[in-house]
Amino acid sequence: MSEDSTAAPDRSEAPASAYSWYVLSVLVVVYILNFIDRQILSILAVDIKRDLALTDGQLGFLGGAAFAVFYALFGVPLGRLADRWHRVRLLTIGLVLWSTMTALSGFTRNYMALSLARMGVGVGEATASPTAYSLISDYFPSRQRATALAIYSSGLYLGGGVSLLIGAKISQVWDTAYPGGGIAGLVGWQAAFLAVGVPGVLLAMWVASLREPTRQPEAAAGARHPLIDFFIDLSMLLPPFTLFHAMRRGVAAVAINLIVAAAVIALAVVMIRVTGNLPQWSAMAFGYYVVFSWAATLRRHDPATFRLIWGTPAFICTALGYGLVSLGAYALAFWSAPYAETVLKLPKAELAFVLGGSGALSGFLGVILGGRMSDWLRGRNPSGRILVVMFGIIAPVVPIWIGFTTDSALLFYVMNFLAGMFAATALGAAAATTQDLVLPRMRGTATASFFLATTLVGLAIGPYMVGQISELSGSMRIGVLSLIGVAPISLALLIYAYRTLPEAEATIAERARAAAGE
Repeated sequence: MSEDSTAAPDRSEAPASAYSWYVLSVLVVVYILNFIDRQILSILAVDIKRDLALTDGQLGFLGGAAFAVFYALFGVPLGRLADRWHRVRLLTIGLVLWSTMTALSGFTRNYMALSLARMGVGVGEATASPTAYSLISDYFPSRQRATALAIYSSGLYLGGGVSLLIGAKISQVWDTAYPGGGIAGLVGWQAAFLAVGVPGVLLAMWVASLREPTRQPEAAAGARHPLIDFFIDLSMLLPPFTLFHAMRRGVAAVAINLIVAAAVIALAVVMIRVTGNLPQWSAMAFGYYVVFSWAATLRRHDPATFRLIWGTPAFICTALGYGLVSLGAYALAFWSAPYAETVLKLPKAELAFVLGGSGALSGFLGVILGGRMSDWLRGRNPSGRILVVMFGIIAPVVPIWIGFTTDSALLFYVMNFLAGMFAATALGAAAATTQDLVLPRMRGTATASFFLATTLVGLAIGPYMVGQISELSGSMRIGVLSLIGVAPISLALLIYAYRTLPEAEATIAERARAAAGE
Protein backbone atom coordinates (compact mmCIF):
# COMPACT_ATOMS: atom_id res chain seq x y z
CA MET A 1 0.00 0.00 0.00
CA SER A 2 1.43 3.41 -0.89
CA GLU A 3 2.33 6.01 1.66
CA ASP A 4 -0.46 8.35 0.67
CA SER A 5 -3.15 5.76 0.04
CA THR A 6 -5.12 6.49 3.19
CA ALA A 7 -6.58 9.94 3.62
CA ALA A 8 -6.12 11.24 7.11
CA PRO A 9 -8.70 13.71 8.39
CA ASP A 10 -7.79 16.75 10.38
CA ARG A 11 -7.32 15.28 13.84
CA SER A 12 -6.85 18.54 15.69
CA GLU A 13 -10.36 18.24 17.19
CA ALA A 14 -11.93 14.98 15.99
CA PRO A 15 -11.69 12.05 18.44
CA ALA A 16 -9.67 9.02 17.48
CA SER A 17 -11.46 6.50 15.25
CA ALA A 18 -11.97 2.80 15.91
CA TYR A 19 -9.21 2.03 13.42
CA SER A 20 -6.87 4.33 15.34
CA TRP A 21 -7.42 2.24 18.46
CA TYR A 22 -6.88 -0.94 16.42
CA VAL A 23 -3.52 0.39 15.16
CA LEU A 24 -2.60 1.31 18.72
CA SER A 25 -3.40 -2.24 19.90
CA VAL A 26 -1.11 -3.73 17.24
CA LEU A 27 1.67 -1.33 18.18
CA VAL A 28 1.29 -2.32 21.83
CA VAL A 29 1.74 -5.99 20.88
CA VAL A 30 4.90 -5.05 18.97
CA TYR A 31 6.21 -3.09 21.95
CA ILE A 32 5.50 -6.00 24.28
CA LEU A 33 7.62 -8.25 22.07
CA ASN A 34 10.21 -5.48 21.86
CA PHE A 35 10.68 -5.55 25.62
CA ILE A 36 10.47 -9.30 25.93
CA ASP A 37 13.45 -9.49 23.59
CA ARG A 38 15.20 -6.65 25.40
CA GLN A 39 14.60 -7.59 29.04
CA ILE A 40 14.74 -11.38 28.97
CA LEU A 41 18.45 -11.06 29.74
CA SER A 42 17.56 -10.02 33.31
CA ILE A 43 16.04 -13.32 34.49
CA LEU A 44 18.75 -15.26 32.62
CA ALA A 45 21.59 -13.10 33.99
CA VAL A 46 22.73 -15.43 36.80
CA ASP A 47 22.90 -18.43 34.44
CA ILE A 48 24.69 -16.43 31.74
CA LYS A 49 27.15 -15.06 34.29
CA ARG A 50 27.94 -18.59 35.44
CA ASP A 51 28.25 -20.20 32.00
CA LEU A 52 30.25 -17.39 30.38
CA ALA A 53 32.27 -16.50 33.54
CA LEU A 54 31.21 -12.83 33.56
CA THR A 55 31.53 -10.07 36.17
CA ASP A 56 28.66 -7.85 37.35
CA GLY A 57 30.13 -5.00 35.32
CA GLN A 58 30.08 -7.12 32.17
CA LEU A 59 26.49 -8.12 32.89
CA GLY A 60 25.62 -4.45 33.27
CA PHE A 61 27.19 -3.77 29.88
CA LEU A 62 25.16 -6.53 28.22
CA GLY A 63 21.97 -5.29 29.87
CA GLY A 64 22.75 -1.64 29.11
CA ALA A 65 25.29 -0.07 26.77
CA ALA A 66 25.73 -3.06 24.42
CA PHE A 67 22.10 -2.59 23.45
CA ALA A 68 21.52 1.06 24.31
CA VAL A 69 24.29 2.77 22.35
CA PHE A 70 23.32 1.19 19.06
CA TYR A 71 19.61 1.56 19.82
CA ALA A 72 20.08 5.26 20.46
CA LEU A 73 22.43 6.02 17.59
CA PHE A 74 20.56 4.16 14.88
CA GLY A 75 17.39 5.67 16.29
CA VAL A 76 18.59 9.07 15.04
CA PRO A 77 18.71 8.34 11.27
CA LEU A 78 15.83 5.88 11.60
CA GLY A 79 13.79 8.54 13.36
CA ARG A 80 14.49 10.92 10.51
CA LEU A 81 13.58 8.17 8.05
CA ALA A 82 10.29 7.67 9.91
CA ASP A 83 9.54 11.35 9.26
CA ARG A 84 9.90 10.87 5.49
CA TRP A 85 9.30 7.24 4.53
CA HIS A 86 6.64 4.56 4.92
CA ARG A 87 6.53 4.03 8.69
CA VAL A 88 4.68 0.69 8.60
CA ARG A 89 7.24 -0.71 6.17
CA LEU A 90 10.12 0.54 8.32
CA LEU A 91 8.65 -0.99 11.47
CA THR A 92 8.14 -4.32 9.70
CA ILE A 93 11.78 -4.45 8.59
CA GLY A 94 13.00 -3.53 12.07
CA LEU A 95 10.84 -6.18 13.72
CA VAL A 96 12.29 -8.90 11.50
CA LEU A 97 15.83 -7.69 12.23
CA TRP A 98 15.62 -7.52 16.03
CA SER A 99 13.73 -10.82 16.26
CA THR A 100 16.40 -12.52 14.17
CA MET A 101 19.21 -11.08 16.30
CA THR A 102 17.43 -12.20 19.48
CA ALA A 103 17.19 -15.73 18.11
CA LEU A 104 20.88 -15.62 17.16
CA SER A 105 21.69 -14.72 20.78
CA GLY A 106 20.69 -18.29 21.55
CA PHE A 107 23.65 -19.61 19.58
CA THR A 108 26.30 -17.45 21.27
CA ARG A 109 28.91 -19.14 23.43
CA ASN A 110 31.07 -16.22 24.64
CA TYR A 111 30.89 -12.64 25.89
CA MET A 112 31.91 -11.03 22.59
CA ALA A 113 29.39 -12.94 20.47
CA LEU A 114 26.55 -12.17 22.88
CA SER A 115 27.60 -8.50 22.93
CA LEU A 116 27.44 -8.33 19.12
CA ALA A 117 24.02 -9.99 19.09
CA ARG A 118 22.72 -7.48 21.65
CA MET A 119 24.04 -4.65 19.48
CA GLY A 120 22.07 -6.08 16.55
CA VAL A 121 18.92 -6.22 18.66
CA GLY A 122 19.49 -2.55 19.49
CA VAL A 123 19.73 -1.58 15.80
CA GLY A 124 16.51 -3.40 14.94
CA GLU A 125 14.54 -2.10 17.91
CA ALA A 126 15.58 1.46 17.05
CA THR A 127 12.85 1.41 14.38
CA ALA A 128 10.04 0.76 16.85
CA SER A 129 9.33 3.86 18.87
CA PRO A 130 10.11 6.56 16.25
CA THR A 131 7.65 4.90 13.85
CA ALA A 132 5.09 4.14 16.55
CA TYR A 133 5.20 7.63 18.11
CA SER A 134 4.84 9.22 14.69
CA LEU A 135 1.92 6.94 13.72
CA ILE A 136 0.17 7.50 17.04
CA SER A 137 0.62 11.27 16.75
CA ASP A 138 -1.08 11.15 13.32
CA TYR A 139 -3.88 8.81 14.42
CA PHE A 140 -4.73 10.62 17.69
CA PRO A 141 -5.56 14.29 18.36
CA SER A 142 -3.38 16.28 20.74
CA ARG A 143 -5.89 16.08 23.59
CA GLN A 144 -5.73 12.25 23.53
CA ARG A 145 -2.06 11.91 22.63
CA ALA A 146 -0.54 11.44 26.09
CA THR A 147 -3.13 8.76 26.88
CA ALA A 148 -2.45 6.97 23.59
CA LEU A 149 1.32 7.18 24.08
CA ALA A 150 0.92 5.95 27.64
CA ILE A 151 -1.11 2.94 26.44
CA TYR A 152 1.59 2.21 23.85
CA SER A 153 4.25 2.59 26.53
CA SER A 154 2.46 0.04 28.70
CA GLY A 155 3.98 -2.54 26.36
CA LEU A 156 7.31 -1.71 27.97
CA TYR A 157 6.13 -2.98 31.34
CA LEU A 158 3.98 -5.82 30.06
CA GLY A 159 6.86 -7.06 27.91
CA GLY A 160 9.37 -6.64 30.72
CA GLY A 161 7.17 -8.62 33.09
CA VAL A 162 6.33 -11.35 30.62
CA SER A 163 10.01 -11.71 29.73
CA LEU A 164 10.76 -12.83 33.30
CA LEU A 165 8.00 -15.44 33.24
CA ILE A 166 8.86 -16.76 29.79
CA GLY A 167 12.62 -16.69 30.28
CA ALA A 168 12.55 -18.53 33.61
CA LYS A 169 10.03 -21.14 32.46
CA ILE A 170 11.73 -21.99 29.18
CA SER A 171 15.16 -22.10 30.79
CA GLN A 172 13.93 -24.32 33.63
CA VAL A 173 12.03 -26.74 31.39
CA TRP A 174 14.91 -27.04 28.92
CA ASP A 175 17.57 -27.60 31.58
CA THR A 176 15.37 -30.21 33.27
CA ALA A 177 14.83 -32.06 30.00
CA TYR A 178 18.44 -31.70 28.83
CA PRO A 179 20.72 -31.42 31.91
CA GLY A 180 23.91 -31.59 29.85
CA GLY A 181 22.68 -29.41 27.00
CA GLY A 182 20.15 -30.27 24.31
CA ILE A 183 20.16 -29.86 20.54
CA ALA A 184 23.53 -28.53 19.36
CA GLY A 185 24.58 -28.41 23.01
CA LEU A 186 22.23 -25.51 23.80
CA VAL A 187 21.39 -24.86 27.46
CA GLY A 188 18.28 -23.28 28.97
CA TRP A 189 19.14 -19.59 28.61
CA GLN A 190 20.08 -20.12 24.96
CA ALA A 191 16.79 -21.91 24.27
CA ALA A 192 14.93 -18.99 25.85
CA PHE A 193 16.48 -16.52 23.41
CA LEU A 194 15.47 -18.72 20.49
CA ALA A 195 11.92 -19.14 21.76
CA VAL A 196 11.21 -15.42 22.04
CA GLY A 197 13.03 -14.41 18.86
CA VAL A 198 11.31 -16.57 16.27
CA PRO A 199 7.68 -15.36 16.86
CA GLY A 200 8.66 -11.81 15.94
CA VAL A 201 9.17 -12.79 12.31
CA LEU A 202 5.56 -14.03 12.20
CA LEU A 203 4.26 -10.90 13.93
CA ALA A 204 5.90 -8.79 11.21
CA MET A 205 3.29 -10.03 8.68
CA TRP A 206 0.50 -8.61 10.87
CA VAL A 207 2.30 -5.30 11.22
CA ALA A 208 2.76 -5.06 7.44
CA SER A 209 -1.05 -5.05 7.01
CA LEU A 210 -1.53 -1.71 8.82
CA ARG A 211 -2.51 1.37 6.81
CA GLU A 212 -0.09 4.26 6.53
CA PRO A 213 -1.84 7.59 7.26
CA THR A 214 -1.27 10.57 4.99
CA ARG A 215 1.23 13.06 6.39
CA GLN A 216 0.58 16.64 7.24
CA PRO A 217 1.54 18.83 4.23
CA GLU A 218 4.95 19.84 5.59
CA ALA A 219 5.95 16.18 5.95
CA ALA A 220 6.03 15.67 2.18
CA ALA A 221 8.83 18.20 1.60
CA GLY A 222 12.15 17.03 0.19
CA ALA A 223 13.32 16.19 -3.32
CA ARG A 224 15.60 13.22 -2.55
CA HIS A 225 14.38 9.71 -1.87
CA PRO A 226 14.07 9.20 1.91
CA LEU A 227 16.47 6.25 1.85
CA ILE A 228 19.19 8.47 0.36
CA ASP A 229 18.66 10.90 3.21
CA PHE A 230 18.84 7.97 5.62
CA PHE A 231 22.31 7.00 4.45
CA ILE A 232 23.39 10.63 4.56
CA ASP A 233 22.11 10.87 8.13
CA LEU A 234 23.86 7.60 8.99
CA SER A 235 27.13 8.97 7.64
CA MET A 236 26.79 11.85 10.11
CA LEU A 237 27.21 9.29 12.90
CA LEU A 238 30.07 7.14 11.64
CA PRO A 239 33.72 8.20 11.80
CA PRO A 240 35.55 9.20 9.63
CA PHE A 241 32.50 10.51 7.73
CA THR A 242 31.77 12.75 10.71
CA LEU A 243 34.94 14.70 9.86
CA PHE A 244 33.87 14.98 6.23
CA HIS A 245 30.61 16.63 7.32
CA ALA A 246 32.55 18.90 9.66
CA MET A 247 34.83 19.97 6.79
CA ARG A 248 31.80 21.14 4.85
CA ARG A 249 31.07 23.54 7.69
CA GLY A 250 34.60 24.96 7.80
CA VAL A 251 37.93 24.68 9.60
CA ALA A 252 36.47 25.79 12.92
CA ALA A 253 33.90 22.96 12.82
CA VAL A 254 36.64 20.40 12.18
CA ALA A 255 38.68 21.75 15.08
CA ILE A 256 35.70 21.61 17.44
CA ASN A 257 34.85 18.09 16.29
CA LEU A 258 38.41 16.89 16.95
CA ILE A 259 38.49 18.58 20.35
CA VAL A 260 35.24 16.84 21.35
CA ALA A 261 36.58 13.50 20.06
CA ALA A 262 39.79 13.93 22.05
CA ALA A 263 37.85 14.88 25.18
CA VAL A 264 35.55 11.84 25.11
CA ILE A 265 38.47 9.51 24.35
CA ALA A 266 40.45 10.94 27.26
CA LEU A 267 37.48 10.51 29.59
CA ALA A 268 36.96 6.95 28.35
CA VAL A 269 40.63 6.10 28.98
CA VAL A 270 40.39 7.40 32.54
CA MET A 271 37.20 5.43 33.24
CA ILE A 272 38.63 2.26 31.67
CA ARG A 273 41.64 2.49 33.96
CA VAL A 274 39.40 3.05 36.99
CA THR A 275 36.88 0.30 36.23
CA GLY A 276 38.74 -2.07 33.91
CA ASN A 277 35.67 -2.21 31.63
CA LEU A 278 36.86 -1.49 28.08
CA PRO A 279 33.59 -2.30 26.19
CA GLN A 280 31.39 -0.09 28.38
CA TRP A 281 33.43 3.09 28.15
CA SER A 282 34.45 2.59 24.53
CA ALA A 283 30.77 2.31 23.63
CA MET A 284 29.86 5.34 25.72
CA ALA A 285 32.64 7.48 24.20
CA PHE A 286 31.60 6.45 20.71
CA GLY A 287 27.96 7.19 21.52
CA TYR A 288 28.44 10.68 22.88
CA TYR A 289 30.88 11.67 20.14
CA VAL A 290 28.57 10.67 17.31
CA VAL A 291 25.58 12.35 18.95
CA PHE A 292 27.57 15.59 19.02
CA SER A 293 28.60 15.11 15.38
CA TRP A 294 25.03 14.38 14.32
CA ALA A 295 23.60 17.40 16.15
CA ALA A 296 26.22 19.69 14.62
CA THR A 297 25.45 18.40 11.13
CA LEU A 298 21.69 18.54 11.67
CA ARG A 299 22.09 22.22 12.45
CA ARG A 300 23.40 22.74 8.92
CA HIS A 301 21.05 20.38 7.04
CA ASP A 302 17.79 21.12 8.91
CA PRO A 303 18.15 24.25 11.06
CA ALA A 304 14.44 24.36 11.93
CA THR A 305 14.46 20.85 13.38
CA PHE A 306 17.71 21.60 15.21
CA ARG A 307 16.26 24.78 16.72
CA LEU A 308 13.07 23.12 17.97
CA ILE A 309 14.92 20.15 19.50
CA TRP A 310 18.52 20.94 20.42
CA GLY A 311 17.94 24.69 20.63
CA THR A 312 14.97 24.44 22.99
CA PRO A 313 15.94 24.21 26.69
CA ALA A 314 12.46 22.96 27.62
CA PHE A 315 12.88 19.98 25.26
CA ILE A 316 16.43 19.18 26.43
CA CYS A 317 15.60 19.46 30.13
CA THR A 318 12.46 17.34 29.75
CA ALA A 319 14.40 14.65 27.88
CA LEU A 320 17.35 14.63 30.30
CA GLY A 321 15.11 14.87 33.35
CA TYR A 322 13.13 11.87 32.20
CA GLY A 323 16.36 10.18 31.11
CA LEU A 324 17.37 10.07 34.78
CA VAL A 325 13.97 8.64 35.69
CA SER A 326 14.59 5.90 33.13
CA LEU A 327 18.11 5.36 34.51
CA GLY A 328 16.58 4.17 37.77
CA ALA A 329 13.75 2.30 36.07
CA TYR A 330 16.00 0.36 33.71
CA ALA A 331 18.47 -0.45 36.48
CA LEU A 332 15.71 -1.77 38.74
CA ALA A 333 14.15 -3.75 35.90
CA PHE A 334 17.48 -5.43 35.18
CA TRP A 335 18.89 -5.94 38.69
CA SER A 336 15.81 -6.69 40.84
CA ALA A 337 15.74 -10.37 39.87
CA PRO A 338 19.53 -11.02 40.19
CA TYR A 339 19.52 -9.06 43.49
CA ALA A 340 16.69 -11.10 44.97
CA GLU A 341 18.20 -14.36 43.72
CA THR A 342 21.68 -13.69 45.13
CA VAL A 343 21.08 -11.46 48.19
CA LEU A 344 17.66 -12.60 49.41
CA LYS A 345 18.18 -16.18 48.15
CA LEU A 346 14.74 -16.34 46.53
CA PRO A 347 14.12 -19.09 43.95
CA LYS A 348 14.16 -18.16 40.25
CA ALA A 349 10.69 -19.60 39.58
CA GLU A 350 9.14 -17.52 42.36
CA LEU A 351 10.97 -14.40 41.22
CA ALA A 352 9.84 -14.85 37.65
CA PHE A 353 6.21 -15.21 38.70
CA VAL A 354 6.08 -12.45 41.32
CA LEU A 355 8.45 -9.90 39.80
CA GLY A 356 7.20 -10.62 36.29
CA GLY A 357 3.53 -10.32 37.18
CA SER A 358 3.89 -7.40 39.56
CA GLY A 359 6.26 -5.60 37.20
CA ALA A 360 3.81 -5.87 34.33
CA LEU A 361 0.90 -4.74 36.52
CA SER A 362 2.73 -1.90 38.27
CA GLY A 363 4.14 -0.55 35.04
CA PHE A 364 0.81 -0.81 33.23
CA LEU A 365 -1.07 0.94 36.04
CA GLY A 366 1.58 3.60 36.42
CA VAL A 367 1.91 4.50 32.77
CA ILE A 368 -1.86 4.57 32.15
CA LEU A 369 -2.65 6.59 35.29
CA GLY A 370 0.26 8.90 34.57
CA GLY A 371 -0.89 9.44 30.99
CA ARG A 372 -4.45 10.21 32.02
CA MET A 373 -3.33 12.53 34.81
CA SER A 374 -0.86 14.34 32.55
CA ASP A 375 -3.57 14.96 29.91
CA TRP A 376 -5.87 16.30 32.65
CA LEU A 377 -3.18 18.59 34.04
CA ARG A 378 -2.18 19.71 30.55
CA GLY A 379 -5.71 20.99 29.98
CA ARG A 380 -5.38 23.24 33.02
CA ASN A 381 -1.71 24.19 32.90
CA PRO A 382 0.58 24.32 29.83
CA SER A 383 3.35 22.77 31.95
CA GLY A 384 1.07 20.37 33.78
CA ARG A 385 2.60 17.23 32.30
CA ILE A 386 5.99 18.11 33.80
CA LEU A 387 4.47 17.77 37.27
CA VAL A 388 3.79 14.10 36.53
CA VAL A 389 7.40 13.60 35.39
CA MET A 390 8.56 15.18 38.67
CA PHE A 391 6.38 12.74 40.58
CA GLY A 392 8.04 9.91 38.66
CA ILE A 393 11.49 10.79 40.02
CA ILE A 394 10.55 11.73 43.60
CA ALA A 395 7.97 9.09 44.52
CA PRO A 396 10.15 5.97 43.97
CA VAL A 397 12.90 7.10 46.38
CA VAL A 398 11.33 5.78 49.58
CA PRO A 399 10.19 2.43 48.12
CA ILE A 400 13.68 1.84 46.68
CA TRP A 401 15.30 2.55 50.05
CA ILE A 402 12.93 0.31 51.98
CA GLY A 403 12.79 -2.47 49.38
CA PHE A 404 16.54 -2.85 49.03
CA THR A 405 17.41 -2.64 52.72
CA THR A 406 14.85 -5.14 54.03
CA ASP A 407 15.42 -8.87 54.47
CA SER A 408 11.70 -9.57 54.09
CA ALA A 409 10.73 -11.04 50.73
CA LEU A 410 7.16 -9.74 51.04
CA LEU A 411 8.26 -6.19 51.78
CA PHE A 412 10.79 -6.36 48.94
CA TYR A 413 8.06 -7.38 46.50
CA VAL A 414 5.65 -4.67 47.67
CA MET A 415 8.25 -1.89 47.53
CA ASN A 416 9.47 -3.05 44.12
CA PHE A 417 5.87 -2.87 42.88
CA LEU A 418 5.43 0.69 44.20
CA ALA A 419 8.77 1.93 42.87
CA GLY A 420 7.97 0.56 39.41
CA MET A 421 4.46 2.01 39.37
CA PHE A 422 5.55 5.48 40.51
CA ALA A 423 8.41 5.67 38.00
CA ALA A 424 6.14 4.52 35.15
CA THR A 425 3.81 7.51 35.57
CA ALA A 426 6.42 9.79 34.00
CA LEU A 427 6.82 8.16 30.59
CA GLY A 428 3.63 9.21 28.78
CA ALA A 429 3.90 12.74 30.15
CA ALA A 430 7.51 13.18 29.04
CA ALA A 431 6.94 11.62 25.61
CA ALA A 432 3.87 13.74 24.87
CA THR A 433 5.68 16.89 26.00
CA THR A 434 8.50 16.36 23.52
CA GLN A 435 6.00 15.67 20.72
CA ASP A 436 4.15 18.89 21.51
CA LEU A 437 7.34 20.96 21.20
CA VAL A 438 7.97 20.22 17.49
CA LEU A 439 6.18 20.42 14.14
CA PRO A 440 4.46 17.26 12.85
CA ARG A 441 7.18 16.60 10.24
CA MET A 442 9.76 16.50 13.04
CA ARG A 443 8.06 13.95 15.28
CA GLY A 444 10.21 10.98 14.32
CA THR A 445 13.39 12.99 14.88
CA ALA A 446 12.02 14.33 18.17
CA THR A 447 11.27 10.77 19.28
CA ALA A 448 14.79 9.65 18.36
CA SER A 449 16.26 12.60 20.27
CA PHE A 450 14.07 11.84 23.28
CA PHE A 451 15.25 8.24 23.21
CA LEU A 452 18.87 9.38 23.09
CA ALA A 453 18.30 10.55 26.65
CA THR A 454 16.37 7.48 27.79
CA THR A 455 19.01 5.17 26.34
CA LEU A 456 22.40 6.94 26.46
CA VAL A 457 21.59 8.38 29.88
CA GLY A 458 19.12 5.83 31.23
CA LEU A 459 19.70 2.40 29.75
CA ALA A 460 23.40 2.73 28.92
CA ILE A 461 24.33 3.98 32.40
CA GLY A 462 21.70 2.62 34.81
CA PRO A 463 22.27 -1.17 34.68
CA TYR A 464 26.03 -0.69 34.31
CA MET A 465 26.26 1.80 37.20
CA VAL A 466 24.58 -0.60 39.60
CA GLY A 467 26.74 -3.50 38.42
CA GLN A 468 29.99 -1.52 38.63
CA ILE A 469 29.27 -0.07 42.06
CA SER A 470 28.22 -3.52 43.22
CA GLU A 471 31.50 -4.93 41.93
CA LEU A 472 33.65 -2.18 43.48
CA SER A 473 31.85 -2.14 46.85
CA GLY A 474 31.27 -5.88 47.07
CA SER A 475 27.59 -5.21 47.78
CA MET A 476 24.77 -5.38 45.25
CA ARG A 477 22.59 -3.62 47.81
CA ILE A 478 24.84 -0.55 47.74
CA GLY A 479 24.83 -0.67 43.96
CA VAL A 480 21.03 -0.46 43.78
CA LEU A 481 20.72 2.20 46.49
CA SER A 482 23.14 4.44 44.57
CA LEU A 483 20.26 5.10 42.16
CA ILE A 484 18.69 7.47 44.68
CA GLY A 485 21.51 9.94 44.03
CA VAL A 486 20.19 10.90 40.58
CA ALA A 487 16.86 12.25 41.91
CA PRO A 488 18.05 15.80 42.81
CA ILE A 489 19.68 16.28 39.38
CA SER A 490 16.55 15.15 37.57
CA LEU A 491 14.33 17.37 39.68
CA ALA A 492 16.45 20.46 38.95
CA LEU A 493 16.22 19.84 35.20
CA LEU A 494 12.46 19.34 35.35
CA ILE A 495 11.88 22.51 37.36
CA TYR A 496 13.65 24.45 34.63
CA ALA A 497 11.56 22.69 31.96
CA TYR A 498 8.38 23.53 33.87
CA ARG A 499 9.24 27.24 33.85
CA THR A 500 10.26 27.51 30.19
CA LEU A 501 7.82 25.15 28.47
CA PRO A 502 4.81 27.50 27.92
CA GLU A 503 6.81 30.05 25.95
CA ALA A 504 8.61 27.35 23.98
CA GLU A 505 5.35 25.73 22.89
CA ALA A 506 3.72 29.05 22.02
CA THR A 507 6.58 30.03 19.69
CA ILE A 508 7.11 26.76 17.77
CA ALA A 509 6.11 28.03 14.31
CA GLU A 510 7.82 31.38 14.79
CA ARG A 511 11.15 29.83 15.85
CA ALA A 512 11.01 27.24 13.05
CA ARG A 513 10.48 29.97 10.42
CA ALA A 514 13.26 32.08 11.89
CA ALA A 515 15.69 29.16 11.86
CA ALA A 516 14.79 28.18 8.29
CA GLY A 517 15.37 31.76 7.13
CA GLU A 518 18.82 32.11 8.69
